[in-house]
Amino acid sequence: PPPPAQSLTPLRVPRFSSADGLFVTDYFTRTPRKLSPFRSFASIELFHFHIPEDTVIAVWNLITFKEQGGTFGDQCPDRSITVYFRSGAPSVINPLHTHFPRDTAVPGSFTLTLTWTLPNRTTEVFNVTSPLPGDWFLAAHLPKDEGKISVKGLYEECQYLFQPQLIVQRLVNIAVLYPGYVTEQSMAPHNRSSLYKVFVPSYTSRVLVEVLRCHGAEGCPLWLRVRAKAPPLHNSTALDCQEHAPCQLVLDLPFWQHWYYVLVEKHPGVPGTVSFQVTVQLTDCSRPSLARPPFLPSSTSMNMPHSFGSAGGLALGDSPPPASPNGTKHPVPIPTASPASERCWPVRPTLRNELDTFSVHFYIFFGPNVSVPPDRPAVFVINLLPVLDSGGVLNLELRLNVSSLCGENVTVFGCLNHEVPLTSGDNASVTCETESLAGFLLSVNATASLSRLRIPYPQTGSWYLSLRSLCATEHGFEPCTNVTAEVYLRAYLSPCINDCGIYGQCKLLRTNNYLYAACECKAGWNGWGCTDNAEAFSYGFQLLSTLLLCLSNVMFVPPVAIAIRSHCLLEAAIYIFTMFFSTFYHACDQPGIVVFCIMEYDVLQFCDFLGSLMSVWVTVIAMARLQPVVKQASVLYLLGAMLLSMALQMDRHGLWNLLGPSLFALGIMAIAWTARTIRRRHCYPPTWKRWAFYLCPGALIAAAAVLLYAFVETEENYFYIHSIWHLLIAGSVGFLLPPRAKPSRRLGPLPRRKGCGYQLCVNEQEELGLVDPAVASINSICTS
Repeated sequence: PPPPAQSLTPLRVPRFSSADGLFVTDYFTRTPRKLSPFRSFASIELFHFHIPEDTVIAVWNLITFKEQGGTFGDQCPDRSITVYFRSGAPSVINPLHTHFPRDTAVPGSFTLTLTWTLPNRTTEVFNVTSPLPGDWFLAAHLPKDEGKISVKGLYEECQYLFQPQLIVQRLVNIAVLYPGYVTEQSMAPHNRSSLYKVFVPSYTSRVLVEVLRCHGAEGCPLWLRVRAKAPPLHNSTALDCQEHAPCQLVLDLPFWQHWYYVLVEKHPGVPGTVSFQVTVQLTDCSRPSLARPPFLPSSTSMNMPHSFGSAGGLALGDSPPPASPNGTKHPVPIPTASPASERCWPVRPTLRNELDTFSVHFYIFFGPNVSVPPDRPAVFVINLLPVLDSGGVLNLELRLNVSSLCGENVTVFGCLNHEVPLTSGDNASVTCETESLAGFLLSVNATASLSRLRIPYPQTGSWYLSLRSLCATEHGFEPCTNVTAEVYLRAYLSPCINDCGIYGQCKLLRTNNYLYAACECKAGWNGWGCTDNAEAFSYGFQLLSTLLLCLSNVMFVPPVAIAIRSHCLLEAAIYIFTMFFSTFYHACDQPGIVVFCIMEYDVLQFCDFLGSLMSVWVTVIAMARLQPVVKQASVLYLLGAMLLSMALQMDRHGLWNLLGPSLFALGIMAIAWTARTIRRRHCYPPTWKRWAFYLCPGALIAAAAVLLYAFVETEENYFYIHSIWHLLIAGSVGFLLPPRAKPSRRLGPLPRRKGCGYQLCVNEQEELGLVDPAVASINSICTS
């Protein structure tokens, strides 16, 4: 494709500032790929990118261009192209608005439709400010087509190619805040903001960000914004320090093992310099009476990565950083006590057992039966590996042991959350939602003892399942007293939902080095798990289509009988071979449940294609009348079989697999007929009846069959049109097959007539082949 540099727009970087204010630009591109009309997720093109940490802006340059026959397709029609964006895992798309299987959670994604700006090319720029770091996936496809079945190579098709390119700008040397220490900052008049980040380890129940000793021209004209994983946006959690004193921003249940970014932004139009202090307090829920200490001796207690993203980061086990030009002073511990209610419970790990690609079982120690006490939740963690596990389906199943309830009206609620367990408060346990978190809710009780949840293409990382038993009362749910519920817990990763059922096939797909699985439905079934039967074929229709395609091959019986009667035993054997394998190939090729395969599908398909092409080959060679030269005919039959086998092995659906041998055989026939015409000085075949009643009707029937096959056949009418194709091709063979060659033999003396000799009369009878010698004598032919 042409270079996309001219289509790029200038990067508008947000006004973040750090110690050095240094930005680094990275560029990523992917190879152009041909887009296909959407039928299922298996027909989309998936592109995988990785956005580094501390990225402040990402620009996708989306290039789409047309090709036709190796050149730009200026005459190709404009077709809308849909592009999906999602962070962490591929998008779960549903452009046909089909129904998802039961108990399936559908994560959201961003959709963009591309329109053409030039006859053969379009380019669009998509900006994302402060994108989440990690894996990003783009999926693109064309709209659903009409289902036209076209012969490969018949004409140059229009191809629509899509190439995404990514440019990111990331900020380096972002100042790192250390819990329990104060960082001083002076914001010059020309600066509008200061950006910091702090790492939140596991078992953190609350993050407190506070701005202290703020001095400016108009009090404290600052905005305090906080966001997890990426720099804050305009809609991130924010607090106006001018209206709130003290300026404290509290985040409950923060994400574990992630960076939190703190943006201190000056009000617009404020003159002068603003000085302030920033501090962060982390509440350790495993020790609710204490905040995290300022000095942590080991990396295991801090759970902080070694790379802080700053050149002057604090190494684990070192002393706090000294004073630096950006205003960081010696730490001043600020002891704060957290409420006793903010506590967390032990998280039970799961054992990962990999069986196959996207086939992983997560076993619980001393499980799979789990006891849920009445006074506290039971928390489990499921770790999904980065990239490797995001292309499958995360399945969760809860089954309640009703006998363990002791007659109480107990309901066990399960909350599945990503990157942090949700265990604080009864209401949160019931709804699985807070202001900043949204999880998946499961519930089981005595009446509905089984609950399932499926998450296609889950985000990787840690998933936490919190189980809690509550008793139903008149006022809602309350904690139970002395009932310990027993729950059977099953968690596993599978390629597809229920293996796509009986009307689908689970396919393992790959884009570069990324693997993912998707269902490909058949027999009119649709949906993510092939469970939407709005357009499904009924059993009667499936049976009818199978019978039509199979029984239409019975039309080859008359050509077989004609070939045997004409002593063309080799041709008859080829027709029987074609009829047999075409019947059982179509019986095995059906999309529904009316399927019968006597051997592997690939073998049946190869034999069906080979028999069809060999039938055309031997019929045309037989029409050439090469029987007097027996060795040449045998060589041509054998040569045709070998060449056709080679061609089918190379490409079974190519146009020249049919045209090539047909044209070659027709050339041999034309040469033989021309030689006979020149030698005898008479048109061959010599009689008009052969042309009028056999050759012309056979040629017209064959031409009609080819036109139907090439231009009329679609996916909807395939069962009817292809059955008609079988009937027409077999019928044309019956007309075109030459008659039996009569052996020349000596007969008794015949009265000579003027212009007709004995030898000439015998040859005419052989060439006509319209009547039996026992019925009409040579003398009568000569007389006519």
